Amino acid sequence: MLYDPDQKLDVEAWLSLDENERMSLVMDYHRRACIKLPNARLHAAAHTIVENQAALGTGYAVAGTLERLMNEGLDRHEAIHAIGSVLMGNILDLQQGRLKGDLNEVYIRELAQLSAKKWRSGAQ
Repeated sequence: MLYDPDQKLDVEAWLSLDENERMSLVMDYHRRACIKLPNARLHAAAHTIVENQAALGTGYAVAGTLERLMNEGLDRHEAIHAIGSVLMGNILDLQQGRLKGDLNEVYIRELAQLSAKKWRSGAQ
């Protein structure tokens, strides 16, 4: 399996892999695309988590947010980054004791407020 964040994920194939295989595929994509990253492993972890959550299906916040952001004009890879930025921001806030409320509730609320316009302006 080759990973390409701009293509719809083969959910069955993705879920048949373990976490290390998924992260390796994401890291391999970025290497093939010659995308230089300050921390390739952390970047791959964010991609992997977002893809895992999207694979859960439309009954979950991430899958719906991914579709909505693409309908608003982001390509799939940009939408994954937008969602990943919310995810990583919440993890950082939790780690530094700045998270106001339940992690899942905050994450879902912030995903609902995320838009392509906000992402493009840098005001997530």
